[in-house]
Amino acid sequence: MTSEEGGENLRRALDAVDLAYTAPPRACRLAKLVLAAAGDDREPVAVAERALGMAHTALGDLATAERYLLAAVGTAEAAGLAVRAAEARGSLAYLRSLTGRFDDALAQLDRAAPALHGSSRARLRMLRALVLTEAGRFDEAAAGYGDALAVLRRSGGDAVLEADIRNNRSLVHVHRRDWRAAEEDLDRAEAAYTANGYPGKNATVHHNRGLAAVARGDLPAALAAFDEAAEQYRDSGRDPGLLPIERAEALLSALLVQDARQAAELAVERFAGQRNAVDLVQARLLLARAALLDGDIEVAVEQAERARRSAIGQRRPGWAALAGYLALRARWEGGHRGEAVIRAGRRSAAALLRAGWVVEALDARLIVARTALEAGRVAVARRELAHPAFAHRGRPAEQQARAWHARALLRLSEGDRAGAETAILAGIRVLERFRAGLGATELRVHAAGHAGELARLGLRLAMESGDPEAVLTWLERWRAGALLLRPARPVADAELGRQLAELRQVVAGLGAAAEGGGDPVVLLRRQKALESAIRRRSHRVNGDLGARIGALDSVAGLRAALGPAALVEYVAADGELHAVVVRAASVRLHRLGAVAEIEQALTALRFGLRRLAYGTATALPAGPGLVEHQAAVLDRWLVEPLRPDLGDGPLVIVPTGALHAMPWAVLPSCAGRPVSVTPSAALWLRAGTAATGSTGARVFAAGPGLPHSVAEVVTLASRYRGARRFTGRNATVAAVTAALDGAELAHIAAHGRFRADNPLFSALQLVDGPLTVYDLERLPRPPKHVILSACESGLSVVRPGDELLGLAAALLAMGATSLIASVVPVPDEASHALMLRLHSHLRGGATPATALAMARRDFRNTGPATKAAASGFLCYGAG
Repeated sequence: MTSEEGGENLRRALDAVDLAYTAPPRACRLAKLVLAAAGDDREPVAVAERALGMAHTALGDLATAERYLLAAVGTAEAAGLAVRAAEARGSLAYLRSLTGRFDDALAQLDRAAPALHGSSRARLRMLRALVLTEAGRFDEAAAGYGDALAVLRRSGGDAVLEADIRNNRSLVHVHRRDWRAAEEDLDRAEAAYTANGYPGKNATVHHNRGLAAVARGDLPAALAAFDEAAEQYRDSGRDPGLLPIERAEALLSALLVQDARQAAELAVERFAGQRNAVDLVQARLLLARAALLDGDIEVAVEQAERARRSAIGQRRPGWAALAGYLALRARWEGGHRGEAVIRAGRRSAAALLRAGWVVEALDARLIVARTALEAGRVAVARRELAHPAFAHRGRPAEQQARAWHARALLRLSEGDRAGAETAILAGIRVLERFRAGLGATELRVHAAGHAGELARLGLRLAMESGDPEAVLTWLERWRAGALLLRPARPVADAELGRQLAELRQVVAGLGAAAEGGGDPVVLLRRQKALESAIRRRSHRVNGDLGARIGALDSVAGLRAALGPAALVEYVAADGELHAVVVRAASVRLHRLGAVAEIEQALTALRFGLRRLAYGTATALPAGPGLVEHQAAVLDRWLVEPLRPDLGDGPLVIVPTGALHAMPWAVLPSCAGRPVSVTPSAALWLRAGTAATGSTGARVFAAGPGLPHSVAEVVTLASRYRGARRFTGRNATVAAVTAALDGAELAHIAAHGRFRADNPLFSALQLVDGPLTVYDLERLPRPPKHVILSACESGLSVVRPGDELLGLAAALLAMGATSLIASVVPVPDEASHALMLRLHSHLRGGATPATALAMARRDFRNTGPATKAAASGFLCYGAG
């Protein structure tokens, strides 16, 4: 081999080293070409072996990576190439830190140090600081990065290496909560990578930006950064490392538990298969947290304990402390109490503080304090809660809320009910601000779960007071609060529009495959990917931290707005259902019955209505009498006890839990009277008073596959001067949504599909595919009055705090004044007849709720299917 050929091989090997972490597949190909061509020339062989080790590290194949790096050290040392051996030891040290062998990693770096000078020595100092960071020794790591930069400056500088140092150092700044320093390092690293032709390295910059945003509590910014990082990792062929775990941890802060748990389970399987012991610890900890929030105490304890044992074996006391804390919290939530928990909590708090886990340390103190309060040991609780860190406002919202909860319990133990209420309100306001900062409806709804304990405690105090106005005020403080924040999704998001359009094509393809007997597997896979992408994109949107948090301003204002109507707000407490009845002249509280029995009767009623609607109930022994019996039972529980306070005027009903799926019109006490259903009293007030900016347009649209939908739309549109009509090929999602913007009246007759698994993809089927909640939320202005002649279009998934997700909830959140929709399946022919009568009364001047009640009366002597259809439709909002 000529010297020129040897030089070319060495150059290629060094290029492979440069590409190892940014484009590992390409680095592997280049390094293998060098090994094939180098012959007896040991220097390019050693460098190529190192490049292969680094590339396999980036790809997550740590066992193969270690073999190549050991080979690189051996090749270089045998050839007397001290510098190349030292460089390979540096890469080997980083690999071994990833598998928890920190002492060995530091020893490798110490052995390498004497042979390196200039920028190579600076890189070695950076690697040492990286190992110290992985070990949780952040002060030593910060000093190490500073030393690396100083060595680099003295050697003449290297822009890309300086960017590496700053990018890695940003995580130390994050651990120290120095946001400005972290952002400055990340900005300078990104600029250097871009200017010097290393765009692939920017994946780690965005990854670290996401971690910084999580630590700051800015969830939308974190998710946007993580998604950008994932895209750049994918484009460069790099293994994303901990990115899926860290993104899932961010989702847990908004209580998207199932998403996080699924990601954790996949990560545990992946890292175990790679023999990546370090990252496996974090994957197990994520799974423990997700299982804990999912109520799976057994899995939470098991995963936390396995993570703790591994961390101890790796000599990582910080991670062991975190795992011990999660095991403690899981056991405590599983019912463990007593002196053993107090001792364990104190030990955990001390270990967590030593490791820098301040938030978790404070939570361990909260566990001690609450355990002590339950045991009547007020002095112990007071000592724990006196820790100065509890006053720090820079902590995550969930932890601040827990601290306020503990203070409320302490004040209650001292007989200070007013102080307890003040503390509960302070905690709820913290969580309101956190929720307001989220733009995505899904995140807002799930985030309400953080307030569960606080809201239940506040409600308990109000119920104990016996004051119905106090009960109503507490109910309204957190009930369906996410719906009072208008959707923050950008209207002009072109990529979101493209994804929704492709989803419609895929769903249309699935329909064609079902009819033609084709294989839907590929299309189903694409549908799942698109729905995931749409959800992820929506999560990035920022909310409005300055938004006014919607709530009931005053009970007096509500009473004045009701006029002759009565409002009934239901609430479940300790397994019992209660109701607050509000009239212009009074507010009263009633106890009704056991929630479980009422839900059982509701399930039977819905089953009977479904069979009645499709003509199958007559074959049952009880026939239509089954529905009448269950309706009478529910009426005796839910409405009859309230009759003395209801009067004869319209009813406004605020359901709770399973009652959101109640077909109220079927109850004898509701027959013939206007009934409006609303998620909260505050939302009813807003719907009745807010200006929608209506254009005055009237829009009628028919979806495919319903025999009577086109006739229904053609007939109704002909009765309104200037109405816009969409049927056949014209009834596309784009055309219909454009017409819906600010319309005075919208009527859509279409197949409805309620997605309990993914409620924001609940949809109305138009000619080119589904019109989903995501499509509706892109409207600049909501339609004022909406009628959905579609099965189950009024159903919603109910989350803690009576937060709702579904088509009806979305339209009300957007600001629609009223919505008529069904909560049960309805036959097309029967709903067609009902809709014609409904519009006849609307055109006669009746309000939506009154028109619906009048239309039902018109069909009281008709057959079972028509009666079932009539009772299945509800009027939502300010009807």
